[in-house]
Amino acid sequence: MLFSFKKQVFNLTLLLIITSSTLYSQKNLSLDSLWSGKYNADRLESIRSMKDGKSYTILKNFKETNATQIVQFYYKNSKQGNVVLDSDNHKEIENFSDYTFSKNEKKILLESNVIPIYRRSKAADYWVFDIATKELQKISDNKIQEPLLSPDATKVAYVFKRNLFVKDLKSTQIKQLTYDGNFQTINGISDWVYEEEFGFVRAFDWGPDSKELVYMRFDESKVPIFSMDIYGSEVYQFPYMFRYPKAGEENSKIDLYVVNTDTNIRKKISFKGENPYYIPRIKFAGGENSLIIQTMNRHQNHLKLWRCNTRNESMQLLLEEKENTYVSIHDNLMFLDDNSFLWTSERDGYNHIYHYDQNGKLINQLTKGKWEVTSMYVVNIKEKELYYQSVESGSTERGVYAVNLNGKSKRLIQGVKGTNGASFSVNGDYYIHSFSDEYTPPKFSLYQTKKNRLLATFLDNEKLKNEIEEFQFNDREFSTVAINGEQLNMWMIKPKDFDPLKKYPLLLFQYSGPGSQEVSNRWGDEELIWHKSLANQGYIIACLDGRGTGFKGAKFKKFTYLNLVKYETLDQIAFAKYLGNLQYIDKSRIGIWGWSFGGHMATHCLLTGNDTFSMAIAVAPVTNWRFYDTIYTERFMRTPQENPKGYDMNSPLNYADQLKGKFLIIHGSADDNVHVQNTMRMVEALIQADKQFEWMIYPDKNHGIFGGKTRKHLYTKMTKFIHENL
Repeated sequence: MLFSFKKQVFNLTLLLIITSSTLYSQKNLSLDSLWSGKYNADRLESIRSMKDGKSYTILKNFKETNATQIVQFYYKNSKQGNVVLDSDNHKEIENFSDYTFSKNEKKILLESNVIPIYRRSKAADYWVFDIATKELQKISDNKIQEPLLSPDATKVAYVFKRNLFVKDLKSTQIKQLTYDGNFQTINGISDWVYEEEFGFVRAFDWGPDSKELVYMRFDESKVPIFSMDIYGSEVYQFPYMFRYPKAGEENSKIDLYVVNTDTNIRKKISFKGENPYYIPRIKFAGGENSLIIQTMNRHQNHLKLWRCNTRNESMQLLLEEKENTYVSIHDNLMFLDDNSFLWTSERDGYNHIYHYDQNGKLINQLTKGKWEVTSMYVVNIKEKELYYQSVESGSTERGVYAVNLNGKSKRLIQGVKGTNGASFSVNGDYYIHSFSDEYTPPKFSLYQTKKNRLLATFLDNEKLKNEIEEFQFNDREFSTVAINGEQLNMWMIKPKDFDPLKKYPLLLFQYSGPGSQEVSNRWGDEELIWHKSLANQGYIIACLDGRGTGFKGAKFKKFTYLNLVKYETLDQIAFAKYLGNLQYIDKSRIGIWGWSFGGHMATHCLLTGNDTFSMAIAVAPVTNWRFYDTIYTERFMRTPQENPKGYDMNSPLNYADQLKGKFLIIHGSADDNVHVQNTMRMVEALIQADKQFEWMIYPDKNHGIFGGKTRKHLYTKMTKFIHENL
């Protein structure tokens, strides 16, 4: 309580004033509580469907005791679980953060004491738990990377100091498979740009016989080195150096090898006269000795899907994808028991599912229409159905559907409104339904698939919903707006005491990157809560997904090809002008902010739309695409040598002299992704243009700018800047 009762007699009017004031202050959002995780939704963690098709496991964390459990539940009776592993029963390991079953489900790989490296990469302590004997074995006394159990669970392969190792779990002997790992050679894990842009770290896979191991070798010797200072707490800072290929520069040279882990005999995979530039995916699948490989050219507009027989070294081209722009990399590749496979493609203008036989001959197209498939789940062999997620009911929504393998009898399982997802049993007989929308925090329920019968509700986050409702935030209002010849998705948040006769300052938020989506009907994160809190402080907050964003077809997404941020900026400027003409918007007080790609956009909009925007905040912005990495940038822009105009005309560095409004630029000094170089060059351009602005550097913070009180400090600074300048 903010006051105490020491007297029994009070002036009633004074009491009412004090009580009202107290209640109101309790409804104000504290940035301390926001970034402490208080308003994060609970979720079912690490759901694994067991191969019996009848059960699944989840990860349970106990904050009070710092213990972790893997608990097995049966779909038919989900009320009582069987504890497969409890960290309290093993003194060797305090707790664990993730787990993976071997393919035969006899052993479990456990991860603990994680040290992050880049966005996805990490080093950690790893253990193997034998379900039958209940024994726990540590893989290595060193922190290692990307361990993977062999299919028969007798061995585990992993990477240490850029070399591949295999441990025999029975004899505990460790065999080193490669010896050339160093500062310019990597075996078995990806380099920086593959990790960031192709989305994987582990660059090896076990063959089905548990003897063969395929791995990628990265020769980084010609990749330029980027260096950034780490300031730390010592007297001298030190340079952190890593190989980072910026647009137009050399990439790693990639080779593929297959090694027999018993004999150490190693064979290099040859593409019979072809020399693939990128190898974005490898995995054993689709038959005996069948290694599936995806390759791409540097322009990323020609993808090939190969089957390599690792015994006789034959290569079979299964399919090709060609575009004038670019081909999107995805993980929607599923092999069936007859070695035919399902694959998604944008070849008809929208992302849809295609069924091919084992030799790559098209059997049929399973889904069609002016909408996109967003995920493939599993095939129910008994029902001959494929389960998938799509935006058929609207690009801001997600639904779960079933379609027969002949492309007929499509049916809606869950959806129409909101974001619906599913985690199916391996045979498709059951699924755990996840749902959220603007009004509903994540909830998880168990269903039987065939009759779509609800069996149980696990988690509904009602407590969180009630806590947030105390702030009396307005909900986002979703709609579309006609901008530059397109119907674009938008949302708007108004103050709780909104008065249409008043004039409000407007703050736009956006990301705008290719294929992205910010206008989506789902439960929001801390950033959305912050936006709603700002609205209650007297602002209109709005967001627009302009041209180039996702889930509205390939033509819409790829419209910005060769001209990143040009058309996206024109859309945000037009949107701001449209809203500025509404009777309740003060057109002289329009701001915009964003992070990363969105930071680039905020900067570009403020400078090139200086008659529209009076304020901008750019967090970790790209300021010239010449400073960003090869794979991402060249996918959308080609190289600077091929497209110099596209790079230079769309760089805010060249428009620094046009600054009129208030500008805050923020960056982490240890950002390995969007280097602080971007901000330093922007700052210098503004100084030489004799423009006043504000900026903030967070020492030793990466692209996420977090850790300790950092996020609170960041959002406090942005809030203060908005209050003072909008």
